[in-house]
Amino acid sequence: MSAISREEVAHLAMLARIDLAPAELDRLAGQLGAILDSVATVQQVAGEDVPATSHPMPLTNVTRPDEPRPCLKADEALSGAPEKEQQRFRVPRILQED
Repeated sequence: MSAISREEVAHLAMLARIDLAPAELDRLAGQLGAILDSVATVQQVAGEDVPATSHPMPLTNVTRPDEPRPCLKADEALSGAPEKEQQRFRVPRILQED
């Protein structure tokens, strides 16, 4: 079993800016140790003839081609706007000018 110490977990938590309670440090040390053991097992099984992958199934791009299509005219887009001004949506100001 890969041993990761409580101090190493505390160091990782500090680097990640995560505030952990003492009980959480102990629990995470065990869990991270189990993860390291699993990674070590996979590294032992993977041989030179096994290509590295990031996903078990091949990924394909399923997006449509980027082709121009007719779109709404400004009046149509603004037809449901509660308020409009000069062919734009009118929204309340949230920043003050200095």
